[in-house]
Amino acid sequence: MLVIDHISKVFNPGTVNEKKALDNMCLTVNDGDFITIVGSNGAGKSTLFNAISGVFLADSGRITLDGVNITFEPDYKRSKYIGRLFQDPLKGTAPHMTIKENLALAFLRAGNTRAFSRISKKDEALFRERLKMLDMGLEDRMDTQVGTLSGGQRQALTLLMATIVPPKLLLLDEHTAALDPAAAEKIIALTEKIVAENNITCLMITHNMNQAVRTGNRTLMMADGRIILDLNEEEKRNTTIEDLMRRFKEGAKQELDDDRILLSE
Repeated sequence: MLVIDHISKVFNPGTVNEKKALDNMCLTVNDGDFITIVGSNGAGKSTLFNAISGVFLADSGRITLDGVNITFEPDYKRSKYIGRLFQDPLKGTAPHMTIKENLALAFLRAGNTRAFSRISKKDEALFRERLKMLDMGLEDRMDTQVGTLSGGQRQALTLLMATIVPPKLLLLDEHTAALDPAAAEKIIALTEKIVAENNITCLMITHNMNQAVRTGNRTLMMADGRIILDLNEEEKRNTTIEDLMRRFKEGAKQELDDDRILLSE
């Protein structure tokens, strides 16, 4: 589904602040893969997502999605088939618009409909049905402004918006990190349910080592803009958090010193 072919990205080249964020990275993601990605701050995880989603162009290399070269495609075109959630629940929704209006925008954008298309009663029924699946009572609050929702409710809505028309690829950039533990567990459970039911290919960045081991069928570990570990489903089943920490040290030639990861053990 996704092929990352020798992509590199350097910020502030030729200056004292030069930073090689992606270093000749290669990655093949199969259709239906659910991959968790871990690594210290500055490892290149979010930079990888920005390159895939088109926030900026890679300096070199090629990105292919579902057989199509998207290396130079702008982000607004990629958004039709790449969904993305961020750590901040405030991103991804329009706070002064209602729940129904936010869902309508997402539905029309990803649904390849014509500009200024109208939302039908059938569409509204679909919105209500999907909101009911969240088990948060939002199906009875469709005319409520999104800015009045809690962080967990807003992130659940953003997840629904990103998948109401199932994307070819879903990018989850620490999408539970800003939530309390109970809300985070609920969002992870919803994520797994939606991804499985729609067979969505998914990449999820996390600082939670338990999530990394428990979720998905593959785990990647990144350091210095490259992948230093790629565990398949069978290897994940036999891997503990202590194993991951040890293998990071072996692959990166340094200790994993990110406090957020260490505290999430």
